[in-house]
Amino acid sequence: MVSCPGSVNVRRLFDEMPPNKEGKEAPQVSSVDRIGALPDEILQHLLSFLPAQEAVRTCVLARRWRHLWKFITGLRIVEFEDARSVQDVRKFVDHLLILRGHVGLNTFEIEFSEFLEDDVPYLNLWTRFAVLCKVRALTLHLYHDKFLCLDGTRLVSRDLRTLDLMGVILQGAFLDFSSCPALEDLKMRHCQIDVDKISSLSLERLSINYCHSNLDYRVTVFAPCLISLTLDCFMGRTPLFESMPVLDTAFVRLGYACRDFCVNYRYQGFCGANGARCVNCLAYKDGSTNTVLLRAIYNAKHLELISPLAMIIFARDLEWCPTFHKLKTLLLNDYWCVGPDYGALTCILKHSPALEKLTLQLVSEGQAHKVEIKGSYSSVARSTEISEHLKLICVKYNAVDDRVLQLLKFMCTFNIRFSFE
Repeated sequence: MVSCPGSVNVRRLFDEMPPNKEGKEAPQVSSVDRIGALPDEILQHLLSFLPAQEAVRTCVLARRWRHLWKFITGLRIVEFEDARSVQDVRKFVDHLLILRGHVGLNTFEIEFSEFLEDDVPYLNLWTRFAVLCKVRALTLHLYHDKFLCLDGTRLVSRDLRTLDLMGVILQGAFLDFSSCPALEDLKMRHCQIDVDKISSLSLERLSINYCHSNLDYRVTVFAPCLISLTLDCFMGRTPLFESMPVLDTAFVRLGYACRDFCVNYRYQGFCGANGARCVNCLAYKDGSTNTVLLRAIYNAKHLELISPLAMIIFARDLEWCPTFHKLKTLLLNDYWCVGPDYGALTCILKHSPALEKLTLQLVSEGQAHKVEIKGSYSSVARSTEISEHLKLICVKYNAVDDRVLQLLKFMCTFNIRFSFE
């Protein structure tokens, strides 16, 4: 039996470990032990890719392996064999963390499909333990119909660089990263974001996918060093982004569950300037010249902007449209291609003087296009109204209909000619 601090030992750790359901004995070391000849640092790195239960089991291979698992720099607390829920591994993980102490961590991953209400304190404790171990990349993924409520305490770490969250409720000061000066990459997927502000002076990559907020006001995002932004199908009121002067790439797709929609759009288009306005459109006629998205992303070189037809955000932001001085490539969906005047498309093209490639995607969400035609400036003359650098226009659609023909006719007013192959 391997000795350890206090009354906890490796044997007890094994007792809390789910049994090997195949009943296999521990692997035997061959006469030529090539893996065993590797340095400890490499072996510990390899062990960090295994589920924690499997990594601990290697202590029976030989005397040299007895303590290697204690010093691995990556821990994966995940579903393994018969352990499918957090409750299945609670005692094992508690003993594991006590035995390894505060040895530094590069990565720490928790991933489960089942948890109970009384598991929440354990998951919060394990997360905070990883931070105390100076973890660099922290992942918490919960695939469950309920959300795990993380405590709202601010994270404090000078080492955390990557935070990857799924299936959790974020509240209080949890997304205030003023005490995480090294954080560069934040990913949130299927999370409930109920905070006033997401704030970081160091964040470079932000991804918000299929998240939602129950707040009646907008979540503010302050990340002035952001280089890459993904905002995909946010449910609730679209977050308000503050200036991002070094932004390079942004993908923004407003989903059907976005609350910023015009109630009357189906019957009359966006609420008219002199007619009655719906409650959502009235909220935007407050005299403010602040935009929700466009003035924050205007420095980007590459943009994809996608929206259902009834959403107000882009239409409202275009009233105070900034100039996209650095924009090189732009992808737009059919939201921007509404005739007869094509006001939204015209506006953004006139405010993109450096644009080189334009893609117009006239297919329903989730569908793959069947036809793609390409266009370029006529050799005779270039329009003075849009970018003189525009080299390629791609139009993607499923079938030629009146909508496609009218759009192509409109693009020809800018001396764009299309080739049908």
